[in-house]
Amino acid sequence: MSDEPLVEHLFRHQFGKMVSVLTRIFGLSNLEMIEDAVQDTFVNALTKWRIQAPDDPEAWLMQAAKNRMVDLFRKTKAENKHTEQLYYSPGAHHLNELFLDHEIEDAQLRMIFVACHPALKPEEQIAFALRSIAGFNIKEIAVGLLLPEETVKKRLQRARKKVVDQGIEFAVPSGADLLPRFNRVMDVIYLIFNEGFQSTHQAQIIKKDLCGEALRLCQLLLKRDEMRSSKLYALFALLCFHSSRLDTKISQEGELIDLEHQDRTQWFWPLIKLGNEAMNKAMESDELSTYHFEAAIAGEHIKARTFAETDWNQIAHWYACLLEWHDHDIYRLNLAYVHIQQGNFANAERLLLQIPPKNLADRQYLLFGTWAELHKAKGDRQKANASLKEAIEAVTNDVERRYLEGKLRG
Repeated sequence: MSDEPLVEHLFRHQFGKMVSVLTRIFGLSNLEMIEDAVQDTFVNALTKWRIQAPDDPEAWLMQAAKNRMVDLFRKTKAENKHTEQLYYSPGAHHLNELFLDHEIEDAQLRMIFVACHPALKPEEQIAFALRSIAGFNIKEIAVGLLLPEETVKKRLQRARKKVVDQGIEFAVPSGADLLPRFNRVMDVIYLIFNEGFQSTHQAQIIKKDLCGEALRLCQLLLKRDEMRSSKLYALFALLCFHSSRLDTKISQEGELIDLEHQDRTQWFWPLIKLGNEAMNKAMESDELSTYHFEAAIAGEHIKARTFAETDWNQIAHWYACLLEWHDHDIYRLNLAYVHIQQGNFANAERLLLQIPPKNLADRQYLLFGTWAELHKAKGDRQKANASLKEAIEAVTNDVERRYLEGKLRG
């Protein structure tokens, strides 16, 4: 790996760790300065590593970021006493311990819960999490969330201001505060994964780094006794099942391969095994969640040796349960697709007619695409093509557009 890809790889995987552990040292009130310092460190690494890369790049980055923070404090003349204490006081030994692996994980957990604090609006939570935990820059967040960069910038500024003004603690909540915040943490992880699994990025349909980050955050939570729950295990199972198929979703030429035509022998079985183990644990209690049903559906697809052997009746049952649990048009749309596979065209049409396209926002091309599947299954090629053209008009991702254009060409 040449230096630039190495630095880019480390940035994606280390940024959140570095920001979290430095925040534990320097405090949330200095968060923006910390992020700038970590950013500067990676820029510096790009220059220095062209001459010679360090033996331990991660350690080099963490030490360099810490030194950069101290430099910034000195330049702002804000915390000379503070920096002296960091290095020369009896607490200095404790400072070094904060860079041990388990302490870094603890710092990241604290940051996740800060990102999901109820003082922040949901849209601010996601932007804050993508920046401070996953290491996205403003442009990447803007592309990922389909927002102008200025909007993202303002959301981050508002989030940081609320964190400081409201004195939000850099801590994992306890007691009655834990559960509602924990639920939001899982929601944010789910959203991060979805953005990776079916990206809204114009040129990319998959972002493996995002999927990997969501899996890693999930595993981080599962390491804590007080956070292991049926719902968390179900979420982890869902992410594992979906992740096992990532490498078969795109051909070597960069084209989308749908579920029917994926090479199932290439699905990654170690992740499926992990998912099955997590699903078994998720079913040890009576607690259920949308993650349970979504994981059950993903598990049915995993079990089928071929597309033709898919148990559509069982999947239809799980989607019906899911809709009872949480009425959402995306679940209604997926159930309609299942009815098409079952040959229940009237049920599929009834469900599709209930979905206003605007309710699916940037995913409304999926509605038009499913209409096309229904018309095709009924033998009406003219209507199928008309729906495909609507889908092509609405889709924003280039890979999906080429896939739809291919279907239109027949």
